[in-house]
Amino acid sequence: MTERSDQPTPHDQRSRLLAIYLNDHLAGATAAVELARRLAKAEVSSPDGPELDRLADEMAEDRAGLADAMRLLGVEVAHYKTWALWAAEKVGRLKLNGQLRGRSPLSTVMELEGLLLMLSARATAWRTLRAVVEAPEPAGDGLSAARLDALLRRARDQEARLERLREAAVTRVLGGVAARDRR
Repeated sequence: MTERSDQPTPHDQRSRLLAIYLNDHLAGATAAVELARRLAKAEVSSPDGPELDRLADEMAEDRAGLADAMRLLGVEVAHYKTWALWAAEKVGRLKLNGQLRGRSPLSTVMELEGLLLMLSARATAWRTLRAVVEAPEPAGDGLSAARLDALLRRARDQEARLERLREAAVTRVLGGVAARDRR
């Protein structure tokens, strides 16, 4: 018999579910860092290169922050998940991009959109962790709401910066006017 979703989850099951949740997000963060570094390297000589490099470094710091949060919550890293998404990011490079060899100009647009999706997921994870640490029976000691708020602000800032880069890439590659110019 399955439990109803409107009933509170028992404490021991919460711990297990939190571990799964955080490991899934850590694996996603690993793939995001790999994608951000690849994009920064591909665009190193473009005007966006330095900003992409900064974003990749920040995303690596945020991944480390998530790993630290897991340690503070007593959650062990499921390395197989991290490796699986790391490998999936590498396989994702084989996608068809309209060219048989090399990068297509569309690759930048698609990779920026992928990073935006990953950052949105990370922001959601920070909000979820914020709720966990403020629960009547918090999951762990040492993980502060203030630290999570700072990480959430940074994720929102990163999303805004990536969106500006995406809009510029869309304009360069596909033509038209960026959304912010139509407002």
